[in-house]
Amino acid sequence: MSNSPLIRPISPYDAGEVLTIQRAAFASEALIYGDPDMPPLTQTLEELRAELVENLGCVAVAGHRVVGAVRARLDGELLLIGRLAIAPDQQGEGLGTQLLTAVEDRGREAGATEAELFTGGLSEANQRLYEREGYHRTEETADGEIFYRKPLV
Repeated sequence: MSNSPLIRPISPYDAGEVLTIQRAAFASEALIYGDPDMPPLTQTLEELRAELVENLGCVAVAGHRVVGAVRARLDGELLLIGRLAIAPDQQGEGLGTQLLTAVEDRGREAGATEAELFTGGLSEANQRLYEREGYHRTEETADGEIFYRKPLV
């Protein structure tokens, strides 16, 4: 990636492009888990647009193209981060780190003191990213989801 993408707040106007990236990015996860009906793949445009009305997430824009997205919302002082998705042709370029940093900053500005996110037990690349970015495992559910937390203060 020669030019670094612009990272900006997500908005309902981004819903179409974000849904496209989300589906492309989570298709590989669906293959790992053998689950074509995972929520990131079945979410509708209307559901996503409604979710983005009040969201602390961010998008990465390269030229006129959204190439990455992450969503977040505040629950008290806890920033709940989800659906980090990078366009397949942009993965491995550091966008996940940039988006996490940007969304953590937005959370801090909104009063969050800690961030939480989760991934599946088979999603090794996600686990490496989160651990590299200072997230610590807090829980592993019976169905294999791993929850991570990171202080934001």
